[in-house]
Amino acid sequence: MSQRFLLTLVADPAIEEPLVDWLLSNEVGHGFTSSQIHGHASEQRDLSLAEQVAGRKRQIRFQLCVGASKLAKLVEQLQLEFEGSGIHYWVIPVEAEGWL
Repeated sequence: MSQRFLLTLVADPAIEEPLVDWLLSNEVGHGFTSSQIHGHASEQRDLSLAEQVAGRKRQIRFQLCVGASKLAKLVEQLQLEFEGSGIHYWVIPVEAEGWL
């Protein structure tokens, strides 16, 4: 079995639908999950006044498990398609996965 990785994307809710459509139209394997989250940081320059008062920013998190052979191309395509969108991403190795 080839090495698999968990790709996590954190994005502004304003681009949720375009990102969902893009992920669905680009072969990402077994699908992906999305969830609403709140981001917290001491730097508040990108927060609205309401977000500054609340101390958090609404965001959307996407997670997908991809093989090593698809990972680099997927990230490269995301960078081209969503350049300047502020999507934050990270990649971690998956030790095990399966269905119970």
